[in-house]
Amino acid sequence: MVDVTVRGAGVFGLAVAWACTARGASVRVIDPGGVAAGASGGLVGALAPHTPDRWNDKKELQFQSLDMAEALWAEVAQAGGTDPGYARTGRIQPVGALELATERARNAEDLWKGRYRWEIREVADFAPFAPVTPTGLVIHDTLTARAHPRKATAALAAALSAKGVEIVPEAADQGRIVHATGAAGLLALSEEIGKPVGAPIKGQSALLAHDARDCPQIFVDGLHAVPHADGTVAIGSTTENAFTDPDRCDGGLDDILGRIVRLVPALRDAPVLERWAGLRPRARSRAPMLGPYPGRPGQFIANGGFKIGFGMAPIVGELMAELILDGVNRIPESFRVEASLPKG
Repeated sequence: MVDVTVRGAGVFGLAVAWACTARGASVRVIDPGGVAAGASGGLVGALAPHTPDRWNDKKELQFQSLDMAEALWAEVAQAGGTDPGYARTGRIQPVGALELATERARNAEDLWKGRYRWEIREVADFAPFAPVTPTGLVIHDTLTARAHPRKATAALAAALSAKGVEIVPEAADQGRIVHATGAAGLLALSEEIGKPVGAPIKGQSALLAHDARDCPQIFVDGLHAVPHADGTVAIGSTTENAFTDPDRCDGGLDDILGRIVRLVPALRDAPVLERWAGLRPRARSRAPMLGPYPGRPGQFIANGGFKIGFGMAPIVGELMAELILDGVNRIPESFRVEASLPKG
């Protein structure tokens, strides 16, 4: 008999399992597809903040999660002996409006608690792995980090196994139950209540052979270029509300590959090593969906990571463990399950 059953071995499910285990609970993780079978098995791994302006509870919670990530991933690596591919390498992006970029730099000093910088730099400082920028300037933030999605989930799984947690394809539910079942879970809940609470969004990304492992990642024209420690650069991603085949790479990926080599010339001759397509869970509120499962006492939901799942995983694990084990609910209203439930 375990205290907590977690259904779903993506990054949210594994993070919740880790936080519960750290509090002394016995945990079992169940996923028929295995670790990172869904969106968490992608390629990109950009752990990047929203802009430091128009601050709200979503941005504050994301900041807290990004801030605590370094310690979490170091702990995970030590416990399981597996490298999650985490590093706080920063990010650069072209400066558009200089006045706005300068204002945000001032905001970041306060909003980011003096721990990280949002600064305007010459693009030449980062050459050759740098974006095309008409102004010759880039914004460099030191809060952004990377985590290799597959390596990070494998590291969490190894750390959990080292703590005696089973990750199995199927078993009976025991104790309190957490549903961290991604896109399929959003569809199931929508069907259960008869109203949409979110939707699967198709994303496509690619992995290129280019060694920029010590460089900041790049965000340009809506695209991420994330250097990983293994000498690859992940490019992504598309955002597709309508699709016919969720797992097929198509012209949408060809389009972003064509764009990225124009925007980041250093990648022009980089071979494509892998292409990936899959469904990511986006809750109706556009924020992660966390809290008690409607109408099911003793059951909980941790879903809706969409593009920020790896960045939010550290704080999601902590908030959910507090709720599940201690009955303490510190989840901001905009992140609660109710925020994604249609009214009426």
